[in-house]
Amino acid sequence: MLGPTPDGFVPKDHPLRRIKPLTDSVLARMSPLYDELYAAAGRPSIPPEHLLKSSLLMAFYTVRSERHFCEQLRYNLLFKWFLDLNIQDEPFHPTTFTKNRERLLEADVARVLLKEVVCEARRRRLLSPDHFTVDGTLLEAWASHKSYRPRDERPCQGGGRNHPRDFKGERRRRETHKSSTDPETRLYRKGPQQEARLCYLGHLLTEDRNGLVVDVESTQADGYAEREAALAMFERSVHGRATLGADRAYDTRDFV
Repeated sequence: MLGPTPDGFVPKDHPLRRIKPLTDSVLARMSPLYDELYAAAGRPSIPPEHLLKSSLLMAFYTVRSERHFCEQLRYNLLFKWFLDLNIQDEPFHPTTFTKNRERLLEADVARVLLKEVVCEARRRRLLSPDHFTVDGTLLEAWASHKSYRPRDERPCQGGGRNHPRDFKGERRRRETHKSSTDPETRLYRKGPQQEARLCYLGHLLTEDRNGLVVDVESTQADGYAEREAALAMFERSVHGRATLGADRAYDTRDFV
């Protein structure tokens, strides 16, 4: 027997009431992709629609982790309503939720979702076809400076995983050092007066009419990644002649 639904607790003018039908429509068009990813037999899993809609909620409300989201799902009626859950439904188990969400992201389903959203915006004539802007930003890695160690360093005996380390005055280069907890991250500074951070780079391509995002990319952090990602996104998402705006980081002869 189904329990009560949380629909009556969500205000009629809440912004998610306008977002939910658009999201449901896009996810319905993606259903053939789910059939390819999920086997017909095996242990029960979290529906991909729930995983993708949960990812949207985590982005909208800046939920810091999958575990914290699952905790909120126990008492947050707005989240339950957006996921089409009843009030009495148990929240997702954090481990199962994390593993299944990573599985979708590895299959690039998030990019397919963005593509469908962009197609919906194009059908509604919300996109400018000939004026775009590109920019990049630092995505800080979940790794500490203490984890950035020489590649040939032997494991330290004693002191635990978080033993003290003094790296002041040490010259650290990506050719000789790497993070022991996140080997793909790099030490990078955005400008000459800014501190170096262990990070990645995130890139956005937006159209200029309404400022809507039409393409995204993430890369390792280096001095060429912003321009290379900009060209890749532009060639992938823009058709025909168009203008491209960018800041001074892109002002090099080869890119222009």
